[in-house]
Amino acid sequence: MTTTPEVSTTYQLIDGKKTAEDIKVEIAAEVAQLKAAGKKVPHLAAILVGHDGGSETYVRNKVLACERVGFESTLIRYEDDVTEAELLAKVEELNHDPSIDGFIVQLPLPAHISSEKVIETIRPEKDVDGFHPMNIGRMVAGLPALLPATPSGIVELLSRYGIETNGRHCVVIGRSNIVGTPVSILLAKNLEPGNCTVTLCHSRTRNLAEITRTADIVVAALGRPEFVTADMVSPGAVVIDVGTTRVEDASKKSGFTLKGDVNFAEVAPKTSYITPVPGGVGPMTIAMLLLNTLRAAKGEVYPR
Repeated sequence: MTTTPEVSTTYQLIDGKKTAEDIKVEIAAEVAQLKAAGKKVPHLAAILVGHDGGSETYVRNKVLACERVGFESTLIRYEDDVTEAELLAKVEELNHDPSIDGFIVQLPLPAHISSEKVIETIRPEKDVDGFHPMNIGRMVAGLPALLPATPSGIVELLSRYGIETNGRHCVVIGRSNIVGTPVSILLAKNLEPGNCTVTLCHSRTRNLAEITRTADIVVAALGRPEFVTADMVSPGAVVIDVGTTRVEDASKKSGFTLKGDVNFAEVAPKTSYITPVPGGVGPMTIAMLLLNTLRAAKGEVYPR
């Protein structure tokens, strides 16, 4: 005998695009106040190496977002044959440029350049991606820090949608230093939102579906399109899809379509809340990057 899986009667989309716009409006208002007071406006710089399509789009969106909120922005480009020494020299130059409040080096980098070395060379007070070990360490210790943009964006979405996290079981799929590990730390903290019991799963996890079915909140951040299926989610769960993988699609003018880590059509009817792809977590990453830049410019974490 087979039974039909229990599903939610309704689910609500977590609109990251709208939430990110709300945050930009708030930032723009604060920048306008800085200008009116004759103070320096925040200045964000980005270094882009090579011509990766996803990176090109992401950096272009960052530049547009800076214009939207009234920041100054600078884009520095290198071909993918730039040497590690050249790139590190530019990082050091930006470190000591008083006009730059924060900067990012867009990842991924070519194989001959150590991402870890680049990240560690960025001064923590200008590390608006929140990747430097100093900022990660301060986050773990519960001290003020420039937080990783995507994880803090996820937490902000949960907060602004009033999703209860206190005492809830959250399963994070994916243990990257950029998303999975830091979001697991943030959601376990004695904060609001926070106080989750967190299970961090990865490629070696056994019986993954059994674990995810126990979750009140699932964060999928493994980079495998449509990996999470309906049988992996309990009825009424909150599902946060971090994945954005380009999948070939001849029907699209671009030649590709964006797929999340969650099979949306299958999973959404079982959930209470779910993020779409695109339009979910992605826009929040840029919004939180802008917020980090504003905080860096004001010296909120590291005194200027």
